[in-house]
Amino acid sequence: MFALLATSQPCKKPVSAMSTTTEPELSPPLSVVTPQVVRHGTYEDAQALFSGSLFVGITMMMYAQAGLLTGSTAGLAFVLHYATGLSFGGIYFLINIPFYWFAWKYVGKEFTAKTFLSVALLSLITELGPRLIHIDYLHPAFAAIAGGLLMGTGVLFLARHKSSLGGATIVSLYAQDRWGIPAGKVQMAIDCVVVALALWVVPFERVAWSVLAAVVMGIFLSVSHRPGRYQGK
Repeated sequence: MFALLATSQPCKKPVSAMSTTTEPELSPPLSVVTPQVVRHGTYEDAQALFSGSLFVGITMMMYAQAGLLTGSTAGLAFVLHYATGLSFGGIYFLINIPFYWFAWKYVGKEFTAKTFLSVALLSLITELGPRLIHIDYLHPAFAAIAGGLLMGTGVLFLARHKSSLGGATIVSLYAQDRWGIPAGKVQMAIDCVVVALALWVVPFERVAWSVLAAVVMGIFLSVSHRPGRYQGK
C-alpha cells in the first residue's frame, strides 16, 4: 500500500521544497531611497539671516529693558555694557572677532562669512532698535520666557542656513557636527556658566531670570535642532 501511494503520486514535492520555488523575489525596501536635498538660494539665505538677526535683536532689547543677561559672547557684552556703559552693539561686534578664526579653520569659509554678516546685522539692530521701539513695562519672567523662545527661533533660522551669532553658538554647532552632542545642550551649558559669572554686576534675581531664559532657549534648540530632522542646505 505504501509503495503504491509513493509511486502513484510522483509529481508531489515536499512542502519545504515548494516554498523555495514559489516565493516571489522581494523588492528592495523603499526606505533605502535617499531623499533629494534642496539647497537654499541666495534670497532664502538673505531673508533667514535678516530674520534671525532681527529676532535676536528684539530679544536683546527686551533683555536690556528687563535688566537680564544672555550667554555666549552676547552675555559678556552685556556684562561689559552694564559695567562700563559702553555701546552693547560695539562691544559685541569686537568680542566675536577671535571666534571668526575658529569658524574659518574648523567650520568653513561660507559659515564664517554668514556669521560675520549676522553679527554685523545684530550689532546694527541693537544700535538702531531703541530709536525705533520703546517698551514702558516688561516683567522679567515674560522677558525670560518670550525672549528665550524668540532668541531660540532666531538662532535656529541662522543655524539652518549655515550661520550663527558667533561665540558659543559656533562651538555648539561644531560639537554637534563633530561629536553628535546636541547643540542645544552645549549652548545651554555655556550660557548658564556665562550668566552665573555675571553675579558681580547684576543682582541675583535678574541672574536667576536670565538662567531661566537660557534654559528655555536651550530646550527649544534641543527639541527643534536635531541631526536628520531638516534636509535643507
